[in-house]
Amino acid sequence: MASLMRGVSDQEIVAIAAYFARAKPAPVIAATDAGQYRRGGDLAKRMQCGACHLPDLRGREQMPRLAGQREEYLTAAMLAYRDNRRVGSDTMMSGVLYGVSDADIRALAHFLSRSR
Repeated sequence: MASLMRGVSDQEIVAIAAYFARAKPAPVIAATDAGQYRRGGDLAKRMQCGACHLPDLRGREQMPRLAGQREEYLTAAMLAYRDNRRVGSDTMMSGVLYGVSDADIRALAHFLSRSR
């Protein structure tokens, strides 16, 4: 990302961020597995995802929106946080996801991707 943004001014970065902040997530095309969705919702509640990402999971300030993100992206990001492979970011998520199973991460991603 650093090489992509080289030469981009702070003003341009703010404009890009504002554009994406206003963007609506694309609708999920994949089917919803009711069991995975419930399990992910229970996990999100128990893990208190809404404390930082807001109760509707829309994100705020430096906390990204989780609701409506692509399931594959959420799974990969949470696995990278858990496995301490996501460098250059806040370590809070590594701690939150420490010890969370692959199956639970997949259920969380399923739930979050289908939340609106």
